Amino acid sequence: MNELQKLINKQEQLLRVAFYLLLNLAEDIKVEMKMVNKKIISLLIQALSRDNPDLLILVVSFLKKLSVFIENKNQMREEKIVIKLAKLVPHEQEDLLNITLRLFLNLSFDSIVRSEMIKSGLLPKLVNLLNNENQRIISMCLLYHLSIDDSSKEMFKFTKCVEMLMKMIIESPGEQVDLELVALGTNLALNSKCAMQMIEYSKKKGLKFLIKRAFKFRDALVMKLVRNISQHDETKNFFLDYMGLLGETIKSETNDDFLIEVVGTLGNLNISDIDYEMFLNEYNLVNWIKKMLQPGNAEDDLVLDVIVLVGAVCNDDSCANMLSNSGIIEILIELLNAKQEDDEIVLQIVYVFYQMIFHKSTREIIIKKTQAPAYLIDLMNDKNAEVRRVCSFTLDIISDYDEDWSKKIQIEKFRHHNSQWLEMIEVSQENELRNQINDRYGMNDMPIYGSGYNPYYQTPDDEPLENYLEVQDADAVTMNRNYEMGDYYHTETVPYDGRISPDNMQDYVRNGGNLEFYDDDDKMLEQVEMRNNANFYDEGREYDRREVPIKGNDYYEVDVYDDRSRYPSRPKTGHRYNVDSSYYLDDPN
Repeated sequence: MNELQKLINKQEQLLRVAFYLLLNLAEDIKVEMKMVNKKIISLLIQALSRDNPDLLILVVSFLKKLSVFIENKNQMREEKIVIKLAKLVPHEQEDLLNITLRLFLNLSFDSIVRSEMIKSGLLPKLVNLLNNENQRIISMCLLYHLSIDDSSKEMFKFTKCVEMLMKMIIESPGEQVDLELVALGTNLALNSKCAMQMIEYSKKKGLKFLIKRAFKFRDALVMKLVRNISQHDETKNFFLDYMGLLGETIKSETNDDFLIEVVGTLGNLNISDIDYEMFLNEYNLVNWIKKMLQPGNAEDDLVLDVIVLVGAVCNDDSCANMLSNSGIIEILIELLNAKQEDDEIVLQIVYVFYQMIFHKSTREIIIKKTQAPAYLIDLMNDKNAEVRRVCSFTLDIISDYDEDWSKKIQIEKFRHHNSQWLEMIEVSQENELRNQINDRYGMNDMPIYGSGYNPYYQTPDDEPLENYLEVQDADAVTMNRNYEMGDYYHTETVPYDGRISPDNMQDYVRNGGNLEFYDDDDKMLEQVEMRNNANFYDEGREYDRREVPIKGNDYYEVDVYDDRSRYPSRPKTGHRYNVDSSYYLDDPN
């Protein structure tokens, strides 16, 4: 047995040297990635089964270094590292215990790992480590992470964590409590069982001690802990003795962070045992509420808590009537317009309307004297599910008491429910109206051409195929077209055998659709001038635009191909020349 132990010791020394060398090499991130690819994490987790403290410190340190990468953390989770690490907590070796807790802290950002830590029985071990000053901070951070999950909060009530926590907060020597300590208490106060344990601390003096410390040092974090305690039905009645203190603080407090928590605490106390009308009148809070709700007078967090407070006090009929008569509804509508992108504020304003609708005295004011129902109809189809739900409940109540609004609400619900069908009907009606207009003005018979096309001017390329009827002879194709006199931009007979070259085309003049060749320039110019001076217009006749012949010169000195877009004032000739006065040899005007 001694020989075996000596062999194990030598093996562990060798492993320690090897892992220490790899740890130093892993300072280079590229080398570390190569190690991970070579399954270094699996080898390190296997080494956790060893008992040598020095080797374990080195292995856990290496794992802690690797755990900062999510891929490595996921691999550790899959290889059940929590179970193997749990046996090291607690440990007589302080350094090993501390580095193990720090590795747990890195891993505890994963919700699955937190659940495995609870299942492995790590929670009571961590609570006991709160008494160890060397490990208190890291243990507190781990407990804070475990308290994030609602399912884990239930497990804290079976430990001494709440009792130890209350003692440390109340007896904290400085003006400000340690952040980790109060953060853990704030999370646990969200659980009703843990909140009751806080109140029952030291013979039900826990709430008194917390409020006293919070108001003494104006500690907003401790006040947030008190606010979380106040949100449970089991704990609300314990705050009745502190209503006066809270009311006085609202009027005089200048610390906005502390004021937000005080107002939030009052907003949680929506119980029937409180006379809110007397409370608001005694501390003159109506004017203060109206001032805070004016857009721009306070930061959004404070505005939100004030709206929550208004919703809470509207449980009381007389208080709701007093607020509605003071013009609070119009202020809320104005605030709704200003903060329509803030879902939380919108939701709480809609909830205020919902609360006021229940009371007969305020119901008439909302329905008859304000535009609140119209805004609720607009929010009925909001993207936020909670806003839609509260709006729907409120509008249902309004529909039961007002027929006019009931019809409007019904129409809007119908439109939203059948929006796709209505859109299809609207498109169909638009198409039908367009067809009627086209039929009336003859637009349906007009061929569809590209941009810039004028149907009054057509080129041979636009002619239908039916116009090209037959081949007259071997020299030409006859086109059955009827042109008005003077429209000499098209030819009836065009030789296609190439006997007229493009270079010699300038020597031809079109005359009534016939190609005439002149070898004498003077004769050609004389013929052109005679046609240009001819009067084709009858002054006593109204011409259709398509029948008006266009005067121009068919003789071009510059033989340039121009295929620009067609314009009504500049039709293309049969040979794609643009008629332009700059090309005229003789300007008839």
